[in-house]
Amino acid sequence: MKFSKLLVFIFIFIPVNINALEINSEHAILYNMNEDKVIFEKNSDERTYIASLTKIMTTIVAIENIKNVDEIVTVPSIILDGLVEANASVAGFYPNQKVTYRDLLYGVLLPSGADATRTLAYYISGNEEEFVKLMNQKAKELNLVNTNFVNTSGLDIDNHYSTVKEMSIVLKYALQNPLFKEIYMSNNYTTSDNKLTFKSVYSKYLSRFNIENKYIYGSKTGYTDLAGYCLSTIANYNNIEYLLITTEADAKSDYPLHIIDAMMIYDYYTANYRYLDIINKNDTLLTLDAKYTKEKYLEIKSDIDIPKYLNININKTDFKFIYDGLEEISYFTDKGQIGTLNIVLYNEIIETIPIIYDGNLTFSLIDFISNNLIFFLPIVLIPLIISVLIILKNKKQLSK
Repeated sequence: MKFSKLLVFIFIFIPVNINALEINSEHAILYNMNEDKVIFEKNSDERTYIASLTKIMTTIVAIENIKNVDEIVTVPSIILDGLVEANASVAGFYPNQKVTYRDLLYGVLLPSGADATRTLAYYISGNEEEFVKLMNQKAKELNLVNTNFVNTSGLDIDNHYSTVKEMSIVLKYALQNPLFKEIYMSNNYTTSDNKLTFKSVYSKYLSRFNIENKYIYGSKTGYTDLAGYCLSTIANYNNIEYLLITTEADAKSDYPLHIIDAMMIYDYYTANYRYLDIINKNDTLLTLDAKYTKEKYLEIKSDIDIPKYLNININKTDFKFIYDGLEEISYFTDKGQIGTLNIVLYNEIIETIPIIYDGNLTFSLIDFISNNLIFFLPIVLIPLIISVLIILKNKKQLSK
C-alpha cells in the first residue's frame, strides 16, 4: 500500500473533559460525524427512558416496510382510543381521514403524533404489538443490547428503554435513508388533503422562547414525566457535522432545558474546537541517507493535507514526530514498510504512521564501488601484482 493511502487512516482525537460542560440533561452523547467519533458524553451507556425519541425507530421501521409512501389509507376509527388519557401528543389525524403513508410519516416526526404511529402500525403489522416486534428485531440487527421497545410512541411503561449511545446508533442508521433524513430535516409539512399543517416541535420551542438556532438543521424532541425533556439533533458549523442526543433534562419548569443544553454544547464545541492541518501536503516527514544510489538521501513527503479535530489551544508546533526504523536506506532495500513515525502530543503517542519505501531510487555503480573498496581492492590489486611479478620475471630472464 502506498504511503499516501496509509495516511488517510491517521486519526487524532482530543476529547473534552466531561466536567468542562455542566448540562442539565442526565444523559448525553455528541458525535463529530465527519469522523464518526464521540467527542462528548455523559452517562451515555446508562439505561434511560427515551420518550418520543422512540419515534425515530418507529419511522425508519415503517419506511422500510412501506412499498409506496404515497399510497392512500384510511385512519382507523379507534386510533385515538386511550391517547388522551395517556397524555400522548397527536398530530391531529381524525378517524376515517384519507391520508398517505407520507402524511403519516411526517406526522410522526414533526408534531410527534401517536395517532400517526398507531395508524402506521395498524396498516403495516395489523396492530401496535406486532409492529413493536419489528422495532425490536431492528434493534437486534443493529446490535443494540440495552434497548427494548414496548410501544411505538415512547409513552412511559416498564421495560421500554434505551441509552443515548444506542439511540445515536439508531439515528445514524435512520439518517442513511433519504426519506427519513428529508422528514427529520423538515420544519413544516401540509398533508396531501391540505387539511393538516404540521410544524416541528423543535421549531415551536424556538418560536415560543425566542431562541436563536445557530447550528441545528434536523431534530426530534421528546417528553414524558419519567424521561423528562429529550432531544436528538443534527447540526453543522464550518462544514463540521454533529449529532447530539440528550435525555432526562429537568422538566419541572416550562423552560426547554433540553434545547438550552444542546445550544450550550454546540456553542462550546464551535468556539473551542476546529480542524487543524497537523501535516500539510508536501511536508517532509522524514529524510534518510541513501547508499548505492545517485540520490544522496531519500525524502518521504506527504502528498495530502491531514486535518484533525482539535482544541483551539493546540497548535501545529505542539506536535513532535519521532521516527523508529531504518536509519539508512539503500538501492537494495526491499519495498514496503521500513519504520514508523509516531505523532506525539504532550508526551503521549497520538498516532503511529507506517513509513513506506516505494523503491524509487536509482542505482549508482560508482557509489556502490566507493562504498565497498575493501571488497574491490583485492580484485584490482591481485591482477596488478601478478602482472608486475610477470614483468619483473621477464626482465630478469632477459638480463641473463
